[in-house]
Amino acid sequence: MIVRLVLHPPETRTRRNALGNVIVNSLRDTEIRRKLAFTVLLLFVYRLGSFVPLPGVNVAGVQSAQSQLGGSNIFGLLNLFSGGGLSRVSLFALGIGPYITASIVIQLLGAVTPGMIKLRKEGEIGEARIVQYVRYLTVALAAVQSIGYVFLFRSTQTPGAAPVFERFDAPHVVLIVISLTAGTVLLMWIGELITRRGIGNGISLLIMAGILAGLPRGLERWWTSPDAIFKVMMPFIALAVVASIVFIQTGERRVPVQYARRVVGGRISQGGRTFLPLRLNMAGVIPVIFAATLMAFPPTAGQYVHAGWAKSLSSFFNPNGWPFVLGESLLIVAFTFLYTAVTFNPLDQADSLREHGGFIPGVRPGRPTAAFLDRLLARLTLPGGVYLALVAALPTVLIAQTHATFLFGGTSLLIVIGVTLETVRGLEAQLTMRSYAAFLKPPGERLAPPIAA
Repeated sequence: MIVRLVLHPPETRTRRNALGNVIVNSLRDTEIRRKLAFTVLLLFVYRLGSFVPLPGVNVAGVQSAQSQLGGSNIFGLLNLFSGGGLSRVSLFALGIGPYITASIVIQLLGAVTPGMIKLRKEGEIGEARIVQYVRYLTVALAAVQSIGYVFLFRSTQTPGAAPVFERFDAPHVVLIVISLTAGTVLLMWIGELITRRGIGNGISLLIMAGILAGLPRGLERWWTSPDAIFKVMMPFIALAVVASIVFIQTGERRVPVQYARRVVGGRISQGGRTFLPLRLNMAGVIPVIFAATLMAFPPTAGQYVHAGWAKSLSSFFNPNGWPFVLGESLLIVAFTFLYTAVTFNPLDQADSLREHGGFIPGVRPGRPTAAFLDRLLARLTLPGGVYLALVAALPTVLIAQTHATFLFGGTSLLIVIGVTLETVRGLEAQLTMRSYAAFLKPPGERLAPPIAA
């Protein structure tokens, strides 16, 4: 069996699918332009809220605590996804992290819990209940996480330095916890609004906006770097990495599917030939986030646990050392297999094909189809996991070799490029839908002028 990657095949790629034409055509359409403006406005509100301080927080104390927590790997990872709001102890200090964690937990439970599996098969009603469970779990996780952050910042206070919190008593702690939890709920609402009334996935766009907030600082570090070779080579390295990520992210194996001609409710359903797309990276960036979080525990434990074994473990898993890189790479590959198995069930896909009269040419319907998809998925997941491990490890290896600071890590690049591709696909879908609607309506009622080729 040959794994075949397809990147924008010539038969499906047209000039209108180019990024420049998509943007120009989107700006010409009134409704899409309104959706884009709505999305940008809500992203601006998100960035503004990340600078709003919490009530009872001392700015001087926050700066002192940040200097101590800056070397923490977990703190740096969480601060990255909050767009810097955590380091400023702002209203959006938690970011959208609790919602992401709740979504992953509910998704994993949906694959192993009989009650959740039954809900997933109930259609829109079941999906609505699952969304409600995600929201409830988000509030609970945000409350617990905010309590942990309050005591974490409290523990970083040094004698003689300005306190992080002006008054540390029960009423003020409750007020801060409620404010942090409300900030996460507000971000969850903003993300859902963007998804419904804007362009693209709102939660993904919020994460990308938080990551891109660090772009000016990264550009400044690159421009002021004393290493001339690094300054010259960095743009070429970045372009090569971005091009490779785009190539892999859009790569897919197209499994041909044939639908038989049948009679449904007195109507004849014409058969046809289509394909089942299996992406090379079906797990997305989730395995990288899981692996980075687990590997950040040993170095962080060495900073806060005053014991010999903790110091030895921290020095062994130095973020710039080979043990850390190898451990993270193995965890990424393992989590890629695990998360792909959770999100894609070959047996369900085979049953769905058989119910709709579809089959893969040369493969019997039912369990043989499920076994075929399982083998194919295993052969796709291994190179996909290796690809994620290479992208995540590349910045660490380059930093160890050049001792320079890069603009983004592997996780950040994967998120930014993945969300960008997803948003562009959303714009293309909107343009296609508007084009068909314009052709179907009478000439005097067309929605928009013809889209330029």
